[in-house]
Amino acid sequence: MQADHSALVLAVGELLWDMMPSGARLGGTTANFAVLTAQLGEYAALISCVGDDPLGREATGRLAALASGAAVKAHLDLSGIQVSPSLPTGTVSVTVNEEGRPQYRIDRPVAWDAISLTQQLLERAGQAAVICFGTLAQRAQLSRNSIRALVEAAGPRCVRVCDLNIRAPFCTTEVLEWCMSHADVLKVSDEELPEVARLLGKPGIAAGFPCDSSDSALTEVATQAAVALLDSSPQCKLVSITLGPHGSLLASREAVYRHMGRVVEVRDTVGAGDAFTAGTVHAYIRAASLAQISEVSNLCGSYVASQVGATPELPASLIVEIRSILGA
Repeated sequence: MQADHSALVLAVGELLWDMMPSGARLGGTTANFAVLTAQLGEYAALISCVGDDPLGREATGRLAALASGAAVKAHLDLSGIQVSPSLPTGTVSVTVNEEGRPQYRIDRPVAWDAISLTQQLLERAGQAAVICFGTLAQRAQLSRNSIRALVEAAGPRCVRVCDLNIRAPFCTTEVLEWCMSHADVLKVSDEELPEVARLLGKPGIAAGFPCDSSDSALTEVATQAAVALLDSSPQCKLVSITLGPHGSLLASREAVYRHMGRVVEVRDTVGAGDAFTAGTVHAYIRAASLAQISEVSNLCGSYVASQVGATPELPASLIVEIRSILGA
């Protein structure tokens, strides 16, 4: 599928504050993805909910400032952000383990658990070129029902992208199976694969990725997992598995491509996976090859990991490099 800069990308799910040891940062998988997608030149519309409280007002104010900035260039639509009169804005306590990977404690109930379905949102879903959703935002029934209605309202040419952002204990087998049965593109991390395997009752999907695995062994395990996910997802056309510092593996129904990753000085991995997904979508809707999609995705993810914060401004040189990779 070809797209231009006016392609409408709906991102529905979490908008929250990450409570880091260094202080509060605006984030959430869906919000990060929307901001980074807008920076890449798509027209991204964020659908979420904040509380009628200081954190909610600060969140919408920060996003409005981003939307009016040069990096986004009016490509970020915030009209789908709702305000809950009774629930607080979402917060997540984030710590970083010895390997530099984030660990989360997610508060509940919060405003993004109460995303309401409207006729306007249904109409936008019908116009979308891409709709990106995840598992976490479906932990509460109201948001779950709204997300599913929007995904189902999307047109037949819309690319449905699901980030299997498994956060225990907020994903059930039913939620996971629904997501996999409705996604054209699935993205999952190596850390999440064991829980995906447990929920699906498929221990062969991933026995884990030991740190001392050789590149060939890691590629083999990731390939087996990707093939198993494709077999379990009849609609799915692409599975993307991120492998932390070891790059990624992409698998379609015709081919597999392993990217060895890019060497950067890692400063902050929060948001790197969301940047990877944004890069994947940007390249995929331009009918790029697996090699091109992998290169763009890893370029975006590694750049964000080299910066502090989940949504740093993408430099012009990176955008130029992406265009060169895609032959634009």
